[in-house]
Amino acid sequence: MTTIFYARVSTTDQTIDHQAQQARAEGFEIDEVLADEGVSGVSTKLAERTQGRRLFDMLRKGDTLVVRWVDRLGRNYIDVVDTIREFMRRGVVIRTGINKMTFDGATTDPMQMAVRDALIGFMAATAQAQAEATKDAQKAGIAHTKASDQTAYRGRKPSFTRKQFTEALALANQGAMNTSQIAKEVGLQRMAVTRIILNPANAEQQLATWGL
Repeated sequence: MTTIFYARVSTTDQTIDHQAQQARAEGFEIDEVLADEGVSGVSTKLAERTQGRRLFDMLRKGDTLVVRWVDRLGRNYIDVVDTIREFMRRGVVIRTGINKMTFDGATTDPMQMAVRDALIGFMAATAQAQAEATKDAQKAGIAHTKASDQTAYRGRKPSFTRKQFTEALALANQGAMNTSQIAKEVGLQRMAVTRIILNPANAEQQLATWGL
């Protein structure tokens, strides 16, 4: 039985090694690391990515797939749900680094299956919703920047990176952590996380204005 860690790295402030190190620090014993770089989780299905295809070829009954969160598998609701269900049908266990969620096909109890499937659907929907919100905020930020005088004062540089912004929103959407816990997880001050959560569009605009 093999444990494979899969990472999707789409921005310059994310690294494969960092994600893998976090997984190991959280207690996962990783046998192999697969990662796709520069790939959109919205427009590109897991099975269409180079290393994503390898997952479908490699994973067998009894294997474990570890991801930081389900959005690493994709940010399209249908694709993520179908992917997780396909792996469960194969007898693969899917585990997440954030919140230590475990999904498998071991249970045959209909109520437990219903709860499991509802949770999978909720997490997949959250991933897509967050991606769409970020995309809309990016468009608004870009439009605002273009409409503004390029020599105008841009304000204070954001104290957070795009990776921290994205992860803070994802954790907030899950509702399992309070603001202080999220701040510790992503490496920010609590007030910075509070501002991101209360006004993500403004935070996105700050990033866009500074070209981050």
